[in-house]
Amino acid sequence: METRTLGTQGLTASAISYGAMGTAVGYGPTDDTESIAAIRRAHELGVTHFDTAEMYGWGEGEKLLGQALAPIRDEVTIATKFGFTPAYGQDSRPEHIREVVDNSLRNLGVDVIDVLYQHVPDPNVPIEDVVGVMKEYVDAGKVKYLGLSNAGEDVIRRAHAVHPISVLQHEYSIFTHEVEPLFPVLEELGIGFVAYSPLARGFLSGAVKSRDHYGPHDFRQRIAWWNPENFDANVAITNELTKFAESKGATLSQLALAWLLAQKDYIVPIPGSRNSGRVAQNVTAVDLTLTADDLTRIAEIAADGGLGGRLS
Repeated sequence: METRTLGTQGLTASAISYGAMGTAVGYGPTDDTESIAAIRRAHELGVTHFDTAEMYGWGEGEKLLGQALAPIRDEVTIATKFGFTPAYGQDSRPEHIREVVDNSLRNLGVDVIDVLYQHVPDPNVPIEDVVGVMKEYVDAGKVKYLGLSNAGEDVIRRAHAVHPISVLQHEYSIFTHEVEPLFPVLEELGIGFVAYSPLARGFLSGAVKSRDHYGPHDFRQRIAWWNPENFDANVAITNELTKFAESKGATLSQLALAWLLAQKDYIVPIPGSRNSGRVAQNVTAVDLTLTADDLTRIAEIAADGGLGGRLS
């Protein structure tokens, strides 16, 4: 597995890493045994970086990931996040950060969190104060690297001025490109990038279904790609992408991940299947090399990404 450098503080990750949100929340019923098997299979195949958050089951996702990685803790890096409330409001008050991070250390069963992210900017708390608290954990040896998630240029620059930010995390895929204007900022400051939802919440998985197949609490109920006025057109895009992938001897998901890897050498996607077979398929995307002509063809098929945007 290729290793990529994220930032200039020493953080590295496998080119394809693992996002563990779906093991606890968001995409229908979960099976802990199946999820643990998928996580361990990812590691067997060379994945070294695993991403979770307090919000993913309010600690349950962290506990599951910690259990899965316990036998191989020294061979991987683990990232987690703070900043949400159970009502999905923002809360990055210093006292809340400390409470969440201390809980995350216990939930994960680790002495050190490798990457700590603010999950979402909090308009009520200056980012300087937030990063100041995060830095406390670095100074105490309980956190190695700092990251931001879903942040814009102003927040990134102000945060980086307090303590070096190693990585930005944001949604990025063939279906959504809104983060691309931030790439020059990341390059200027020496910050890596982790792409979450690299398969467009499953739309680029090769197994997309209409919204009525998902439960009321499934995140896809709130994403405009699945809206009735957009769904058929987006399926048509994926059908064309699938044909192109097959011409390259690949699956749609492998094409989507290879596309991300081809954008920048500091990008690491974190697909998160709970199925060991799909994990193996995703990891194999590192072996798919896309030419300039291939990238042009993908741009022709999905010129504006998915129709309707990533949020309703």
